[in-house]
Amino acid sequence: MTAPLPIPTLETARLILRGPVMGDAQPWVDFVETDRAEFVGGPNLGLAKGWRGFAHAAGMWMLRGYGSFIFALKSDPGTPLGMTGPWHPLDWPEKELGWTIWSAAAEGKGEAATAARRFAYDRLGWTTAVSYIDARNTRSIALADRLGCTLDPQAEAPATEADTTTLVYRHPAPEALA
Repeated sequence: MTAPLPIPTLETARLILRGPVMGDAQPWVDFVETDRAEFVGGPNLGLAKGWRGFAHAAGMWMLRGYGSFIFALKSDPGTPLGMTGPWHPLDWPEKELGWTIWSAAAEGKGEAATAARRFAYDRLGWTTAVSYIDARNTRSIALADRLGCTLDPQAEAPATEADTTTLVYRHPAPEALA
């Protein structure tokens, strides 16, 4: 048995990426009540399902030794803007780099996802990563494009409960980013 990796804190020029804490649960629940959560089970998930989703994300750190970082501006570290990080539920075909941007003001930069990808490659030793994106999620597709990802039509997507099409975007390999 391997002990979980201590959750590191990452920094970029503007952001801090840290492990989830109880104080992040309510901002997450607030997010999943909005239209911004359309592609993560919302909107209107409610407190019970919202809490379970947050606990699922936080628990990935304990069970896998990695998971989603909460990110915030360095100038306001107590106000989470979203989460991003390495992700791999048991029933998913590949390791994913995922993200949810809770605030429209935090969209479009790619800074947090870039730092999380670097963590997955440098600290976890991943040699590849994908992002599973609903075909209707134009914002996430735009972010994947900004990150240099390419559509991988040969890759298997996870099964979904909804009647949706999931696209698989392949991240550049670590050596391609050097």
